[in-house]
Amino acid sequence: MRPFGPRATYVLTHPGAFTLRVLQAFRANQGLLLAGAVAYYTLLSMVPLLILILIAASQIIDQGELLTTLGRYLEWLIPGQSQAVISELANFLTHRGVMGWVLLATMLFFSSLAFTVLENAMSVIYLHRVAIRRRHFVVSAIIPYCYIVFLGLGLLLMTLVSGSLQVIGAESIVIAGRSWSLHGISGVLIYVLGVTGEIFVLTSIYFVMRVGNPSWRHALIGGITATMLWEITRHVLLWYFATTSQVGLVYGSLTTSIVVLLSLEIGATLLLLGAQIIAEYESIDIKSSAGAPVPMQTDAVAPLG
Repeated sequence: MRPFGPRATYVLTHPGAFTLRVLQAFRANQGLLLAGAVAYYTLLSMVPLLILILIAASQIIDQGELLTTLGRYLEWLIPGQSQAVISELANFLTHRGVMGWVLLATMLFFSSLAFTVLENAMSVIYLHRVAIRRRHFVVSAIIPYCYIVFLGLGLLLMTLVSGSLQVIGAESIVIAGRSWSLHGISGVLIYVLGVTGEIFVLTSIYFVMRVGNPSWRHALIGGITATMLWEITRHVLLWYFATTSQVGLVYGSLTTSIVVLLSLEIGATLLLLGAQIIAEYESIDIKSSAGAPVPMQTDAVAPLG
């Protein structure tokens, strides 16, 4: 009995060929162009989305604790620039009493744009599934707001757990007459919590943002792969912006926006690359691995004849 299925066996025995196949398919699907669109609309949606989540969550947990937790994990999404975003969020929440129904409706609309564009980008990656079964437009309209609620609940949970871990970090234990601080242990646990949450969020995106009969196992493969790639990239970005980057000399007051957009585009590229890995993994046994991916085409240009 084989310990792995035929797909997993193929990937483990031909990792180079599978990687090349994924990169060729990603290029054929215009992955970088799709990532740019996702990054732009994520930047447009991020602040309204976070404001809505904070307003709702602050009815249960202290606003300061929410901002601290959000700042810690927002640093994972936009390395080195989370403090600027948190400052703007805190300033808005201080004056949230002036928010009317029109502004609230506007924020609800813009907060959902990133999810809508992401779903469309995923449809290009999973084009073989879209051609078989399309999602009803009502479901597509509801999904973004379900995710807003989902992220809000996730922030509440992360705040509660992080607070508990910080309390543990302030304690110490005595072994053989010597006192040992638990600060390092709590820091590791908070990091592990963040990585686990990242895998869970990405897996849920791969599971939900697709049509057909999604598989949790395949979504988990994409979630773990994208998380590993992003963690490596995130640390490289932190090092680059802290040491050798001179982006501030070039863009001046626009530096924060440029750096945030760059980080989001790299993150979106890895997110869509994870989706491409899932698509190619599912296609191993239904098409020849030697065939080159067919570039995405439209009907804009008709052949002459």
